[in-house]
Amino acid sequence: MPTNPFTDIRHFLTATTNDYLHQGNWRYLIVALFWALLVASVAIAIRNLQEDPTQRTGRHLGIWLVRVLIGCMWFQAMLWKLPLPLSDGLQYWTEQESTNAAFEFHRAFLKDVVLPHMTILGPIVFLAELVFAGSMLLGLAVRLVGVLACIYVLQLWLGLYGNSSEWPWTYMFLALLMFLFAVEGAGRSLGFDAWLRREVPAVRDGKGFIGWFFKAAS
Repeated sequence: MPTNPFTDIRHFLTATTNDYLHQGNWRYLIVALFWALLVASVAIAIRNLQEDPTQRTGRHLGIWLVRVLIGCMWFQAMLWKLPLPLSDGLQYWTEQESTNAAFEFHRAFLKDVVLPHMTILGPIVFLAELVFAGSMLLGLAVRLVGVLACIYVLQLWLGLYGNSSEWPWTYMFLALLMFLFAVEGAGRSLGFDAWLRREVPAVRDGKGFIGWFFKAAS
């Protein structure tokens, strides 16, 4: 049947997309994880609004909304990296990168190093996108994760640069958005980063390794 944004959203939220259905009964656990992250994101935003009047601006609300939507995008992108240790889709697109990358050394690296070890790298790719999704939805360590996600997307940009079915600017736009999240510290807008910096003295003052790490990462 024809699809539209509204039916696609409903299918995603109810675990009835093809990517979800491909996981069998595991899809219920996966969609439960998504809903837990989404509800937590809303709860964190409400907590920030209640406790910090400076968060009550259209700018913070707008950044939160875009960050959450991008988190949903990363979660949806993660789905077709299943089942572990290697999905057919990930294998296919990695092979596409090995022949369509912009530079020869990149193609050689993918062909000689990445493809022979896909059963190891497949779970790493899956976990990376799960971390990206969780970070964006919760607003946790967004500055650090934004940098890592930007590098990850730039690899896809160059890896699929010569693929005629892909528009390179698609990946560049996503990389730029992740870069802006990192520069702006988007987790400080109604996110867990804002709460940590406000309520946890070690993070607020950058004391100790944990405090310094989360202050730098947010």
